[in-house]
Amino acid sequence: MLRLNNVQVVYSDVILVLKGLSLDVPEGQIVALLGANGAGKTSTLKAISGLLKTEDGQVTDGSIEFVGRRIDGRDPEEICRLGIVQVMEGRKVLESLTVAENLRIGGYTRRDPDGVRRDMQMIYDYFPRLIERKDQLAGYLSGGEQQMLVIGRALMAKPRLLLLDEPSLGLAPLLVREIFEIIQKINAEQGTTILLVEQNAQIALGIAHYGYIMENGRIVFDGPADKLRSNDDVREFYLGLSEAGRRKSFREIKFYKRRKRWMF
Repeated sequence: MLRLNNVQVVYSDVILVLKGLSLDVPEGQIVALLGANGAGKTSTLKAISGLLKTEDGQVTDGSIEFVGRRIDGRDPEEICRLGIVQVMEGRKVLESLTVAENLRIGGYTRRDPDGVRRDMQMIYDYFPRLIERKDQLAGYLSGGEQQMLVIGRALMAKPRLLLLDEPSLGLAPLLVREIFEIIQKINAEQGTTILLVEQNAQIALGIAHYGYIMENGRIVFDGPADKLRSNDDVREFYLGLSEAGRRKSFREIKFYKRRKRWMF
């Protein structure tokens, strides 16, 4: 469904962020894009959704294809209408509007009012807490409820490809588990293709079909999610476990990264 081929992204004409990145997202699957802060994960999503332009960024080399057509360089509105919807990091709710109004705004491009009503009910079925608060201002929701709301709002646009940026950020472990179970359910029941950006590699690989790991604007590991979870390097330096099951120290991880830079 989605293919990035040797993509290079530059900000302000001087800052090189993505350095020849290539990845594929097959239709109907969940693909995890993992890596530390500053690896280039969010820039990858913005290159796909067209939002680089809002930050003086651009794709300067390579290509991005969605269902066989080039989309790099197109406006975000056009990309959204093609079926790509991004859920931004940081729970960007419309605070002065109610939960129900936020959801309706998610479907503003649609011209099927009956379908919009059905999908509103679908969102409430996935996130029962939202129907309890449908008349409440979104700014007064908890962090977990706001994350549910922005995912639901994105689903109201009926995306073919959903881009999720750090849905676990700042949430308690129980809430993270609940939201990831719902993401997996949406993929299985609605057939929505998902590209999931996460720092929490363990939980992301638990629901993904395939995974890519980024470092310094490049892909350094990729493979089926179950194989990544069992890969010694991934377990040790991204899931944080050595063979003995202990968590690696920051100093040991820094040494490994210095060694990797020489290898690549």
